[in-house]
Amino acid sequence: MQYQPRNPYMQTSVQTANPAALLIMLYDGAIRFCRQGIEAIKEQRNADAHTSLVKTQDIISEFIITLDRSNPVSESLLLLYDYFNHRLIEANTRKDAAPAEEVLGHLIDLKATWVEAAKQVNQMAGQANGSSFTATHSTVV
Repeated sequence: MQYQPRNPYMQTSVQTANPAALLIMLYDGAIRFCRQGIEAIKEQRNADAHTSLVKTQDIISEFIITLDRSNPVSESLLLLYDYFNHRLIEANTRKDAAPAEEVLGHLIDLKATWVEAAKQVNQMAGQANGSSFTATHSTVV
C-alpha cells in the first residue's frame, strides 16, 4: 500500500519553502496548537489539551534542535524556548490555561519578529539582485 499525503499542497509548500518560510510555518503550527490546547483546557477536554500542548512542545523542541549555535542570539532563544516548554508542561499538568496563554503571546510576538526579519532579508536580496521585493507571508494563525 502506497502512502498518500493528507495534504499534497502543504507537503509541496514545505518541501519548496526557504528556511525563513519554514520557520514561520512552524510558528503558525505552534500558535495553532497552543490555542487549541488553551481552548481544550477551558472546556475541560483534558485529552485534547494534552495532545495540543504536546504538539506545541514538539515544535518548540524543533526550534531548539535547529538553532544555529554560532549565532550570538541563539543562547537567548534557547533559554526562551526552554522556558516555553517549562510553562507548557505546567499548563498541561495543572490543566491551567494561564501558562499556555503566556507562551501563546510570546509565540505571536516572535512570529511577527521573524516575519519582519524575513521581509527585510527578502528586500535586501531583491535589491542586490535588481529584482522586485516579494514579501514573505504567513499561513493560518
